[in-house]
Amino acid sequence: MNQDLLHRYLFDNADVRGEMVQLQQSYRQVLGTHAYPPRLQRLLGELLAATSLLTATLKFDGDISVQLQSQGPVSLAVINGTNQQQLRGVARWQGEIADDATLSELLPNGHMVITVTPQEGERYQGVVALDKATLAQCLEGYFAQSEQLPTGIWLFANGQQAAGMLLQVLPSEQAENEPFEHLMQLTATITANELYRLPAEEVLHRLYHQEDVRLFEPVAVSFRCTCSKARCAAAIRTIDKQEIDSIIAERGAVEMDCEYCNQHYHFDAIDIESIFNMTDAPERPQ
Repeated sequence: MNQDLLHRYLFDNADVRGEMVQLQQSYRQVLGTHAYPPRLQRLLGELLAATSLLTATLKFDGDISVQLQSQGPVSLAVINGTNQQQLRGVARWQGEIADDATLSELLPNGHMVITVTPQEGERYQGVVALDKATLAQCLEGYFAQSEQLPTGIWLFANGQQAAGMLLQVLPSEQAENEPFEHLMQLTATITANELYRLPAEEVLHRLYHQEDVRLFEPVAVSFRCTCSKARCAAAIRTIDKQEIDSIIAERGAVEMDCEYCNQHYHFDAIDIESIFNMTDAPERPQ
């Protein structure tokens, strides 16, 4: 597997849809921004695969943010994804994290916040407790609670590769669960190694060789950060000018770093005056 791809598929004889995502480069780029402990690397990989799968369910232009929050060792883990499968993410933690730490040990009494933001229309937010053994089970609970759609999710990550699968009853046919339960049993036999190393066609053949499956053209998944000097300037403009001037006087410049990609932005006194005068002076070398 040398590309980050999301695959969608349908069953001709069942009102069920499926998705499969296999990630490598985008996963490594997310991990490359910070020295995450191995257990947190795996959690971020699962979250990355999950967000890709959820983003693929969007029927409009927009984005999804999936946040895990707690007062425990991991205070925040978040992945943002657009309908174009452009993902970025970051996590915050403190102290030592055991390699075999459970989800509840990482995020005790934690919760998951899923925010859907269409380019046109109102933002929607759902919250679900992280009270299951795995992230996949928590997401299944989210769909049962918020979407009322029978959904199965499988997530895998090892620090180098991440992958996941989603199976869901089509909204118009929610009452027909017998084919869904059968397909759930088949999908549950998938292994991490199969998803890491096999092409989509072979994975689907191994799982559903007695079913009629339609596999659609894959969608490329990529890491992309939306930070920019212009966005940083807009943030600076929301702060009182006197406070910014005091920083300039003390430090000579305002420095800003993006948590997602580690990009560094530098604003000196001339930049600050341009920002507050609302001029469109060209960006100068950082």
